[in-house]
Amino acid sequence: MNAQVSFLKGSYTLIHIPLDLYSTFIRPILQILLPETQNLGRPSSPSSPSSPEEQLHRLSLDSRDAGQHRGFLNISVTPIEVSIVCHSAWARAVFEPVLASLPRDAARSVALSDSEYTVLAVISAGLDAAGRVLELTSPLARAGIPIFFISTYYSDFILAPASERHNIVKALDTHGGFQLLSDDGDSVPFSPAPAPAPATTTTPPATPPSSSPSTTLDELQARAFDLLRKRNVSPRVDDDLELVQCSGREISPPVTDGGIYSSVSAGGRGGGGGGTGGAGGGGGGGGGGGGGGGGHRHHASGSRAARAPPSWVDGLDTKLYTCIIAALVSHPRFMSVTLAQDDPPSLLLDKTLLPTFGDSLVGDTEGRHIPIFLDLVGLPFEVTGIVCGVAGRLVQDMQLAESSELSYLSTARAGAVILPDVQSRRALDILKPLLTKEE
Repeated sequence: MNAQVSFLKGSYTLIHIPLDLYSTFIRPILQILLPETQNLGRPSSPSSPSSPEEQLHRLSLDSRDAGQHRGFLNISVTPIEVSIVCHSAWARAVFEPVLASLPRDAARSVALSDSEYTVLAVISAGLDAAGRVLELTSPLARAGIPIFFISTYYSDFILAPASERHNIVKALDTHGGFQLLSDDGDSVPFSPAPAPAPATTTTPPATPPSSSPSTTLDELQARAFDLLRKRNVSPRVDDDLELVQCSGREISPPVTDGGIYSSVSAGGRGGGGGGTGGAGGGGGGGGGGGGGGGGHRHHASGSRAARAPPSWVDGLDTKLYTCIIAALVSHPRFMSVTLAQDDPPSLLLDKTLLPTFGDSLVGDTEGRHIPIFLDLVGLPFEVTGIVCGVAGRLVQDMQLAESSELSYLSTARAGAVILPDVQSRRALDILKPLLTKEE
């Protein structure tokens, strides 16, 4: 395997919101999508409490911080939960005040991860989609590192506890086949820095315990399915729910002095990984051409000092942006939006939402992909090996060909294996007996 790995800037929080509280949280969800109007790094004074709206109105934004706070964002609405992955500053400034205003019982049903997470962007070439999921997750599972895995149209993203960064680098280096990229895109040696000193307080490790690097895939699979059976996790498929994986059109945002906003070209990150197929990369590239033209017109008008400072929204197709908000407001049955630095927006959608987006999407909208859900609400955020165990067993038992389009979406309290229609039925037949307790 030949994969390029880079750590995105910032620390991130995972948020689980039950579906019956979606309407309560729709405003903060939309708020993290809207262009920033505040500096999230400046805490409010505890001696002068005010409403979240007043706090956010009062704070100013530095454009460099914007890029760091927008390095990665995933909003997923599924039949099981609403899941958010956002910069920890957004979680504190936008979600925690709403959580604090809820009645005690309702507040207990919402979960914010205690640990902050780091995000790895992975671009892999020469490997089918099914193999990518397995090859990217197995080294970390062997090292006992809990992860969340998000397949998108162009790239794969892995979320892991920020405290595990040293162990992540070590695990990938030991496995081989990974190239670590620096913030500016250059390759750097894959030699891990000394491990950080242990904190004064530690959280007890979640089950299962850390694995040995020599742990086999069969052992990882057996451990994962044993844990799922003990927690009564059963695979489910929702009738008539079909998904499509699409991308927004590429737009070249302006580059600031700090280099936070970088232009995305047709041959950028999309050329490497490919979320569900190489053909989509071509469509995205076409969109990039149109975006680039707009960027040239922008740079040609007026002097640098006369222009408004660059904003995160400059890198988005405003038509697509409006459609995303419209779809979220409609309380979709399934919708997952991923916004990542240097990638065009990626969407995994209920097929019935396509009319909402018109021609603002690129990709194969005719395919039929079926999600198989695993409700993990009874498991802690720190559980390890689920993605690798489930994906590995399916790859093994289904003998998936290189053309297979298996992808995986981790949300805060659930997982979804996504396959074309026929393959999803085979996968369900494999998973059901494996997750059935013996009498």
